[in-house]
Amino acid sequence: MTAPATGPVRRRLTVHGTVQGVGFRPYVHRLAAETGLAGFVGNTGDGVLIEVEGPAAEVARFCDLLAHRPPPLATVTRVAHEELPATGAAGPFAIRSTERASGRTQLPPDTATCADCLRELADPGDRRHRHPFVTCTHCGPRFTIATGMPYDRAATTMAGFPMCPDCAREYGDPADRRFHAQPVACPGCGPRLTLTGPGVRPARDADALAAARQLLAAGRIVAVKGLGGYHLACDATDPRAVATLRERKERGGKAFAVMCADLPAAEGLAVLTPAERAALTGPRRPIVLVRRRTPAGDLADQVCPGSPHLGIMLPYTPVHTLLFGLPGDPPGPRALVMTSGNRSGEPIVTDDTEARARLAGLADAWLAHDRPIAAPCDDSLLRVRPDGTEQVLRRSRGYVPRPVRLPVPVRPALAVGGDLKNVPCLGEGDLAWFGPHIGDMGDLATLDAARRAERQLSRLTHITPGLIAADRHPGYHSTGWARRRAGARLPLRLVQHHHAHIASAMAEHGLDGTTPVIGVAFDGTGYGDDGTVWGGEILLADYTGYRRFAHLAPAPLPGGDAGVANPCRLALARLWAAGLPWDPELPSVTACSPSELTLLRQQLDRRVACVPTSSMGRLFDAVASLAGVCHRAGYEAQAALELEAAALDARGADAVAYPFGLTGGATLACDPAPMLRALLADRRRRTPAPVLAARFHRGVARAVTEICRRARGATGLGTVALTGGVFANALLEETCTTLLRADGFRVLRHGEVPPNDGGLALGQLMAAATAPHHETE
Repeated sequence: MTAPATGPVRRRLTVHGTVQGVGFRPYVHRLAAETGLAGFVGNTGDGVLIEVEGPAAEVARFCDLLAHRPPPLATVTRVAHEELPATGAAGPFAIRSTERASGRTQLPPDTATCADCLRELADPGDRRHRHPFVTCTHCGPRFTIATGMPYDRAATTMAGFPMCPDCAREYGDPADRRFHAQPVACPGCGPRLTLTGPGVRPARDADALAAARQLLAAGRIVAVKGLGGYHLACDATDPRAVATLRERKERGGKAFAVMCADLPAAEGLAVLTPAERAALTGPRRPIVLVRRRTPAGDLADQVCPGSPHLGIMLPYTPVHTLLFGLPGDPPGPRALVMTSGNRSGEPIVTDDTEARARLAGLADAWLAHDRPIAAPCDDSLLRVRPDGTEQVLRRSRGYVPRPVRLPVPVRPALAVGGDLKNVPCLGEGDLAWFGPHIGDMGDLATLDAARRAERQLSRLTHITPGLIAADRHPGYHSTGWARRRAGARLPLRLVQHHHAHIASAMAEHGLDGTTPVIGVAFDGTGYGDDGTVWGGEILLADYTGYRRFAHLAPAPLPGGDAGVANPCRLALARLWAAGLPWDPELPSVTACSPSELTLLRQQLDRRVACVPTSSMGRLFDAVASLAGVCHRAGYEAQAALELEAAALDARGADAVAYPFGLTGGATLACDPAPMLRALLADRRRRTPAPVLAARFHRGVARAVTEICRRARGATGLGTVALTGGVFANALLEETCTTLLRADGFRVLRHGEVPPNDGGLALGQLMAAATAPHHETE
């Protein structure tokens, strides 16, 4: 047995994880002082490098505290230890300047203003009283101001704001909360606020905030520059202001997100569970989908027309807090619509000059500041399940650029995602980094935003992709970008859409791919192997491949993608495919004009512009129309959302489930004709629409369970992955999960990685980067 060391010992530690931009070096400095150790700490390209020297017991205690008590925003993934000869060092522990070494570390996401900074903001005796950019090592911007790594002030957009003597003293004081806090600033040396607009008297700083609050209270629309881009804001209790914003932005009936002044204001609008309160008040501050009260206080009906749900968030920057006002300020709105600062279909605006041009005609005034935004980053969106787990529907601010740990190593690769809810992803080794939410690929501005997101991720991760992955759809803008990005130099791997969805769920749950899963991939559209539109798929899949075990029986999609805006036509196409008549009294029939019905019948009979689709999303649209819930869709998934809302109103009314047929041999077809006949019979009995909707949801869930049961019987597989945008439907996901678990299945549901196309790139990465080299195209 080795005798314990009696003299001083020295140890080198390399700390990996999210350890830059979180106050890790000052924390280590204080910890070393607490334990009486000598040495130093510094940032490197690989993480944080520490050398400590002193009594063996104190060095051991230091290492234990480092591993188990990191700073609030830090995430330590690995600590490498190396014993060194003692040097006899007895001087004070030091923070060294950053080493510009090659390597990779993890930058934290932007974080909501902490309680200490909020106290300073509201304290008239504090020098940062009402400072719109108050921050410290525990909160504030990180990703959206970083221009490179390692993370130091010179590599942020704060580089243009030299610290005043007071801030410099705090920055250099190990006992201060702002010790080495890179965004540190104060009213004397930090960014400045301005308010401008046609017919608006220009103002700065506190006057700009006060004037913006007055404009909002008067029913005006203000473009507010935040952490990752501009918002368009108006009083959420003012019907005329909300209607004006909706009209100017061409929003249709799609719900707006609402920012409430505080938690009590949020509780006045929605019924919140403890888990939802925790999500709203946590450091990420996403938009949380919650059940709105009926009535929801003074909230304008136009905020979320026809929806029982409301997207709520709380202030996450000092500007937001000040916009609502501090105690003693003139009263203003307690709930603001806060929607992305862009025109419909365009990426969020970040540049001030661009904002004045692109948001002209939408905003009445611009509340801006002069700190540049290095990376656009929209608000994240999630819902909380009844069991308290979260399902992220849009992964952006508060999450990006936190990496996803991969179950198997991948070679350096870029996955470009899809054309809807586009998010690119870079991966290498056992880590993958999502970019921020880009949006729907439809024009040059969105493509440029995606390219910029990739460049930003590359700067932060130092990943040079040796492989590009994209969707198989030949018409996707994202796939075209991938082809140009790959050129003649890099291999391009095209991954089937639903295979990518399933691989994404597998990766999020840490499956190494040695055993396939039963993947239930339900969405609106995906390019199928046979050239048709898939979307109701049950695949037996691992990372390297898949087999189509079952699918929804196809029906014509009249008008292709353009027909999606007309659920009434989709309903009639489904009836036509099932051989069922178009009863003149059906709501789907009465929603169409006589000429529209004639043209549609000709299209279907002659099979003109009617590509077959097995899409479950389109079936939801069709049933929404047949139930009389929605006949024309003004935004993506409107009919399905309204059908879910109707079903929730009838939840528990009965246990009836509409039947689906199962036909075929090696590949099963899930036939909705029996379901349609049962639904039409209920309509003739004047069964209420909510009951029809609930019975349809239960029918889909029971059909899923039966198909999975048959797949297990044929293969022995017992793990089911629920993925695709249709599983953003909380009722369907919960019902499927309950039935499958009761039948003994292990169920994989998405958490931090979205089930919709926002999580697609992770699956593309796993399928492409783990495949043998000869399989690349």
